[in-house]
Amino acid sequence: MIRVKNISYSYGAGERDVLKNISFDAPFGECVGILGNNGAGKSTLITCLCKIRTPTMGRVCVDSRDIHKIKRLEAARLISYVAQKNEISQMTVFDSVLLGRKPYIKLSVSQTDLDICESIIEQVGLSNYRLRYINELSGGEQQKVMLARALVQQPKLLLLDEPTSNLDPKNQHEMLALVRKTALEFKISVFMVLHDISLALRYCDKFLFLKQGEVYKYGNDSIVTKETISDVYDIRGVVVEVNGRKVFAIE
Repeated sequence: MIRVKNISYSYGAGERDVLKNISFDAPFGECVGILGNNGAGKSTLITCLCKIRTPTMGRVCVDSRDIHKIKRLEAARLISYVAQKNEISQMTVFDSVLLGRKPYIKLSVSQTDLDICESIIEQVGLSNYRLRYINELSGGEQQKVMLARALVQQPKLLLLDEPTSNLDPKNQHEMLALVRKTALEFKISVFMVLHDISLALRYCDKFLFLKQGEVYKYGNDSIVTKETISDVYDIRGVVVEVNGRKVFAIE
């Protein structure tokens, strides 16, 4: 269980809170879409959940452990984070993915580390690219490398900040389908910042709407209504079913 209790965050003394009393729970194995306008606090929330930033108040617990009270090495074994933009270096796919095992590597890389990397690379569909340099890959392939690196950490919580940015529609769906499959298979809680409401409806189990740094609504797809979207995004639209799936369309 991931439990967030009354966290707030401000960027400086005397500054207004960017996040205000954020609370929610999520069981392992679910994908949660974090939705809201630019500036609503989505990326700040993600970084508070992974120990990059420390909330000014409140707690973030993963498996009953307060992540802000444990050592970074232990936190790195519980939580993986994939930023919106990642620095791409001239490194092979395999070596880049192996970096994700750093929290477990002691004196040298073990056979277990190598086996886990091989397994994850195969699962994300990168076996034919394992010895290719990352800077030679497409944007979608690079995103898969970053996801694979996060997964070899064997986390309980996976945090993705706009994982579909700069991807074409085909790669967007492939990426999110892979994330959802992985969450279910390995019982990982996934929180991802998304801007496309229809993508969120297709691949997320729950939805966290932020508005001006506060939780506007949190729940299953029943909360994704035209009224919610109008209040949060200030746009008019409708949520309809197409081939048995809910999608959002602007009026």
